[in-house]
Amino acid sequence: MAFRRFYSLSLPIGLLSLFLIINLNLVTTFATTTTAATNVRLSFKRKSSKTLPIFREAPAFRNGDECTNDLVHVAMTLDSNYLRGTMAAVLSILQHSFCPENVFFHFLWSRYDEEIYTNIKTTFPYLKFRVYIFESSKVRGKISKSIRQALDQPLNYARVYLADILPMTVNRVIYLDSDIVMVDDIEKLWKVNLENKVLAAPEYCQANFTRYFTNNFWMDPEMPKTFKDRNPCYFNTGVMVIDVHRWRIGGYSYKVEEWMAVQKQRRIYHLGSLPPFLLVFAGHIKGIDHRWNQHGLGGDNVEGRCRSLHPGPISLLHWSGKGKPWLRLDSRKPCVVDHLWAPYDLYRSSKHKLEE
Repeated sequence: MAFRRFYSLSLPIGLLSLFLIINLNLVTTFATTTTAATNVRLSFKRKSSKTLPIFREAPAFRNGDECTNDLVHVAMTLDSNYLRGTMAAVLSILQHSFCPENVFFHFLWSRYDEEIYTNIKTTFPYLKFRVYIFESSKVRGKISKSIRQALDQPLNYARVYLADILPMTVNRVIYLDSDIVMVDDIEKLWKVNLENKVLAAPEYCQANFTRYFTNNFWMDPEMPKTFKDRNPCYFNTGVMVIDVHRWRIGGYSYKVEEWMAVQKQRRIYHLGSLPPFLLVFAGHIKGIDHRWNQHGLGGDNVEGRCRSLHPGPISLLHWSGKGKPWLRLDSRKPCVVDHLWAPYDLYRSSKHKLEE
């Protein structure tokens, strides 16, 4: 029997916290019970990996009766260090989608990795996806050192080139980082009205925008003028709805690259791929509800200290920052918010044998 679940955890923060305290154990039990009901085999014959975690097979998620054939395109990167997060993100997207069979995943990786590919196929046998190689050489000479090594990886810049990599038939895509969990129907995000903008994302205009750039930038007589006639606000590039067609026409990959070249010469910012996005798009994007990116749950970029949820309803949880929930859970030093990620973790511990 195929398995489909449709419910939303887009709750006000107080209710979400109450839900977590009361129902966390019930969610885990329910997931185990329903998985068994689908006759999905949770143990499979596969050689244990020395480098990658082994994952349980996810349930089969099927469309609701009112679903059309319209696809929702989602782009994510594939990296062995973040694969556990990617698996949880995919599960959460499918689990909360009314039309999960309409979600098509576009995965980008630095090189072909048969073990990662096998992991995806075995964990999600029914998943619609395609994998693309992102040539690291395209940005290797353009990347400047940032405050965190993970931000300097070439794959972190793949989002800049989505319009060049994806098929010409894809005109819109949702880009998602691997450290997210979706607790709402992704089609709602897919259908946001971009109002002729190139991309949409939650804006945070109360944030101190100046701190994302160095004094070299603000003291330059010309560079700050890039924000003239704009009301620039911070937005997080880990969750974006992108009009790929408009991106191609406008040559925005090149525009981002131009600022990366300035950074190599002048060091005008400290972070990785975020600031050049802000330089090109801040003040020119379609701002959407904050519920679609409850970001910063991984703490700051240096120490990754625990942070609380922001007030308001939630549709997407994002562990941006240094601290990742799977690492903190494994170390037995989790933050409270990490328990919201745990029900989507498909990791199969080598110390725990699952029966058929």
